[in-house]
Amino acid sequence: MASRHRVSCIKPDGHDPDNCIDGIGGLNDNGTRWYLKEDEAIAGIESRKWEFYVKVNDREVDVIVAKTSTGKKYLKTVADDYKPNNLLRLPKCPD
Repeated sequence: MASRHRVSCIKPDGHDPDNCIDGIGGLNDNGTRWYLKEDEAIAGIESRKWEFYVKVNDREVDVIVAKTSTGKKYLKTVADDYKPNNLLRLPKCPD
C-alpha cells in the first residue's frame, strides 16, 4: 500500500517557473523536511510506493502524473475549479 504525503512546497524549474516543477517537498510526521526531484516523485507514484496530495480549502487534492503532447511526464493535481494548477500555487521549497 502506498504511503500518502502532503506536498507543501515546490521547486520551480528555472527554465519555465510558471509551468514546470523541478521537485516537490513537505514535512514528515516528526517535523523534518522531505524533498523529491520530479522524476523521483513520478517513479514513486507509478510504482505505487507513494501518493501525494495538496490541501486546497481544507480538501485533499491528489497529485497525479500527466503527459505532454510530446510524451514528457510531469506532476499536476487532479482537475478542480481552482486556477492555476494547485501545485504551482504552493510556495517555493527552502534551499
